[in-house]
Amino acid sequence: MAPQREWFEKDYYAELGVSPDASEKEITRAYRKLAKQFHPDANSGDTSAEERFKEISAAHDVLGDSEKRKEYDQVREMVASGVGPGGPGGFGGAGPGGFGGFGGNVRVEDLGDLGDLGGLFGNLFGGRGGRRGRNAGPVGAQRGNDIETELHLDFLDAVHGVTTSVNITSEAPCHVCNGTGAKPGTFPERCPTCNGAGSVAVDQGPFSFSEVCPTCGGRGSIIKDKCKNCKGRGIEVRPRTVKVRIPAGVDDGQRIRVKGRGTPGLNGGPPGDLYVVVHVAPHPIFARSGKWDLTVKVPITFPEAVLGAQVKVPTLDAPVTVKVPPGTQTGKTVRVRGRGIPRSSGDPGALLVTFDVVVPHELDDDARAAVEQLAGSLPGNPREHLGV
Repeated sequence: MAPQREWFEKDYYAELGVSPDASEKEITRAYRKLAKQFHPDANSGDTSAEERFKEISAAHDVLGDSEKRKEYDQVREMVASGVGPGGPGGFGGAGPGGFGGFGGNVRVEDLGDLGDLGGLFGNLFGGRGGRRGRNAGPVGAQRGNDIETELHLDFLDAVHGVTTSVNITSEAPCHVCNGTGAKPGTFPERCPTCNGAGSVAVDQGPFSFSEVCPTCGGRGSIIKDKCKNCKGRGIEVRPRTVKVRIPAGVDDGQRIRVKGRGTPGLNGGPPGDLYVVVHVAPHPIFARSGKWDLTVKVPITFPEAVLGAQVKVPTLDAPVTVKVPPGTQTGKTVRVRGRGIPRSSGDPGALLVTFDVVVPHELDDDARAAVEQLAGSLPGNPREHLGV
């Protein structure tokens, strides 16, 4: 990962509200808390929250990666010592004392002997002596865009997890040239100007910089015979089917990331990601409480509520027998462990059974006489505390 100019200006530790010696867990915990607070889905229409979310994500992208964090810390040490844009004798300083105390005319490639410092500046400016990462790719490479689609799931599929497919229409590699942009039977040729590097070196006074190759636009190759279908872009818009693995216990509205299934990258850049927003249909019997617990309402008769009983209750598998305590009131809930939503690791959630005492709407003569006899034998007045 080449250091970015923003690293000299941004204090990512301050963005996440952690100290520079914070552990990985502390950084992750701080990021999740802030991301939940400022996520666009929770702040619809709030542009300031959206910008804050982007800043938080950028900070975590660096600090959450051990290699990036190491390079970032080195950059921040240079900033603290006055090296960097705007610092004493910063990048613009070419005279004595320029470049943070390095006297005379300094070329970026000459910094290669300074260990990590030389590598950082070489990567930052792209100088001839700078060390580009092994997987840096062409200078003009661009990551593809993230895209989003929706998926409607049955309740039980969401509970158990499922592998399914979504149909989308988006940019994809051209099916004629397989994404090369060249006419079938031909291939892109190495750019003669930059020799495939995608950049050319430019000497500017004491420094040697690199800029995007004017011939190939940073791609590193040129296409003489373009594909007629995609006009040389290597990309077309077409329908495609993407497989998606939905984990057990997925929530309604949850976004599932499918890495690398967004739009293709340009000039050798990586593809974007696909985000699938899940919509879960309600179940006629069960509902959910939290991520792993199920809920169910079970009607019981008046005698069962008064005297107590053993009643059968449905679960995701076979029914279970649950005890109704004597004197049960409507709304009383009992917990049946291990009968909720199964997990890939750990015990399943619980089934929360809520009793509902059913009062009959119509009574025949015998039933009415029995109830009247019961009413006459019940002690006390349940409304006595109301004073009426």
